[in-house]
Amino acid sequence: MNAPRGTSRWMSKSVVHTLLLIAALYSVLPLIWLFTSATKNVGDFSTTGAFELGDWNLWSNLGDLFAEEDGVFLDWVRNSLLYAGLGAVLGALICAACGYAIAKLDFPGRRALFAVTLAGVLVPTTALALPLYLLASELRIVDTFWAVFIPLLTNPFGVYLARAYAEAAVPDEVLEASRVDGAGELRTFFTIALPMMRPGVVTVLLFQFVGIWNNFFLPLVMLTDPELFPMTLGLFQWSSRVSQFPQYSPLVITGSLLAVVPLVIAFIVLQRQWRSGLATGSVK
Repeated sequence: MNAPRGTSRWMSKSVVHTLLLIAALYSVLPLIWLFTSATKNVGDFSTTGAFELGDWNLWSNLGDLFAEEDGVFLDWVRNSLLYAGLGAVLGALICAACGYAIAKLDFPGRRALFAVTLAGVLVPTTALALPLYLLASELRIVDTFWAVFIPLLTNPFGVYLARAYAEAAVPDEVLEASRVDGAGELRTFFTIALPMMRPGVVTVLLFQFVGIWNNFFLPLVMLTDPELFPMTLGLFQWSSRVSQFPQYSPLVITGSLLAVVPLVIAFIVLQRQWRSGLATGSVK
């Protein structure tokens, strides 16, 4: 005998809710571990459980973190904010302009350019590290801020996403009316198209920010000066010393906890625009 229809629907909802709860726990548990571990001193790691609070040494760990090596962690924070903040804003603007041009402007080679952009999405960033290093070496900018910052301004996936959003959000009639009124292409883009593309641009900006903030391999290849390191590379350098100097363990964990905070803030602040951009951009 078949089960009642209402029971089947209830069971399906229960399965979905259970899977979502498991996925949420899988995502949140590392953050909980980071927080509980950041409250411990070196001795607490061997006497307490993974998710058990220590004797609340968080403030002491923060003080040690900012004082270690003459406060170099503050330099890493500043560098990460510069790389990710400026890189995300400028990169999102460049991606928006490129996506708009491919979607709305008629010029020779437009389809070939879009095909190259799609191909660029498939290329892993680690495969480009060595060519970028050789190019930076020719330009004599290795071990400088620009060696890391300039390559981060281009993002093929951001161009693709901006192109899809421009196709859906910017009517051709509005652009034609702007041109008839005498506006140039730059003015049309900045005053007409860009405001219409705002949710999509915010989505690209968020992806850029997260990608640059978590970027590790490119700074590892390009930089040797610790004062230019982002937090990812600096904390990795400290973590490699933990086996010989256990006192670095609370510093690495506390620094990792602080490194998560800007990402959480960015997602919370831009959540509405991000979700709107993804939903509209996925129509095309």
